[in-house]
Amino acid sequence: MRFVIVGAGRVGLRTGRALRESGHEVVFVEVDPKSADRAREANFEVIQGDGGLEPVLEKADLASADALGALTGDLNDNFAACLVADHHGCRTVLRIDEDYREEIYRKYADAIDEVIYPERLGAIAAKNALLGGNSVAIADIAQHLQLIQFTVTEQAPINGYSLSELELPANARLLAFGKHDDPVDVPDVDDSLEVGDRLVILADFTVLGDVRQLIVGENTGQPAIGGV
Repeated sequence: MRFVIVGAGRVGLRTGRALRESGHEVVFVEVDPKSADRAREANFEVIQGDGGLEPVLEKADLASADALGALTGDLNDNFAACLVADHHGCRTVLRIDEDYREEIYRKYADAIDEVIYPERLGAIAAKNALLGGNSVAIADIAQHLQLIQFTVTEQAPINGYSLSELELPANARLLAFGKHDDPVDVPDVDDSLEVGDRLVILADFTVLGDVRQLIVGENTGQPAIGGV
């Protein structure tokens, strides 16, 4: 596949390298001379100019591109680049650094296919490292919601019960379940809960500690299990 990346800064260049390592073609559009030179030194094709301007983006041959990633630190330039790319039939990915702006951009831009937050992704990776292997954050769905996979441990209060007996906090929902050696799937209320089983939960940040204590059993507090 062929990708156009607007912005050869830290986020853009790392993204380009990852795409190239997977066998894809990447061309950068970068206005800053030093950043453009770094991309060239990394053996990327670079078009120097403002990626928010259509005449500059047209030099990247958008008609043959599968997608455009607007990954600069300037939200307005990113937004403009996505509008141009959408006009040329490209899939568009918009980098954004401030969560509250997402609602604004989504409201006024059907041209944007995906919004990404590099800082949020980095925070998720750090969170996973801190939590350890029994709790893996999958995604932050909103400012107050997180999708997370928990693994049942030997000391978990739910160990030995069934899904029908599991009572999560009001602001938490079980979305998927997988036995130790099986892929996750739609939950079956008759499934038993044993060490190594995985539960994918959508939960409000305020109750994540309670959910973790219930499934992993590493915090203090009274579990909530039906019939107990």
